[in-house]
Amino acid sequence: MSNPTAAMIVIGDEILSGRTQDTNSNHLAQQLTMLGIDLKEIRVVSDDERQIIHTVNALRMKYTNVFTSGGIGPTHDDITADCIAKALGVSIDVRADARAALAENYKNPEVELTDARLRMARIPDGATLIDNPISKAPGFSIENVHVMAGVPAIFRAMLAGLLPNLVSGTIIQSKTVNVKLKEGDIAKMLGVIANENPDVAIGSYPYYDDGVFGCNLVVRSADAVMLENVTALIRKAFTSD
Repeated sequence: MSNPTAAMIVIGDEILSGRTQDTNSNHLAQQLTMLGIDLKEIRVVSDDERQIIHTVNALRMKYTNVFTSGGIGPTHDDITADCIAKALGVSIDVRADARAALAENYKNPEVELTDARLRMARIPDGATLIDNPISKAPGFSIENVHVMAGVPAIFRAMLAGLLPNLVSGTIIQSKTVNVKLKEGDIAKMLGVIANENPDVAIGSYPYYDDGVFGCNLVVRSADAVMLENVTALIRKAFTSD
């Protein structure tokens, strides 16, 4: 049986302009790998309604899970929740449980929960909340789409609460062999090893460091014995260890 699959949509003009560096996709990839959920795609899109809706609909039909980060704050350009509602064809409004969670931040919520702040309590119909232990403004899951904040600390906290609820798969283990050779020098033999071991994934990642060319050869497999065997073959072929 194949593993569950996933895609991520990173939403925000600030990512595309270079003002903010995305770290959420890297964290998500690491966490999903440990659960045996195969992350297949990462897309970065602007704060544009049509683009967000199109991307959500394309990916949710293709993968087991779709994760989004960004665009669920209190300002006018935080449009993710509305776009998700439109993509799935449901209504959206301030919801009592989301409002109650948000109210925990304020001594006088009846006064301090302004219209702008209440935007963070607008939840599409049929969604379940994703807890936010840091700033209380919840994310949400609807069907196979999981919508979370863009602030890295909050994204990580939301993800930690969400992941135990997802179906996991077979965990892929990996080993890395550092080779002080150029890719062209190892390509032929590496291809032979890969062809003889089709159930093991072998990736070659070249680098240039302080005048030295090399490659990190990453071996991946769900079978620990096969992983060790192929790693040993690679070490024997390309290193003096």
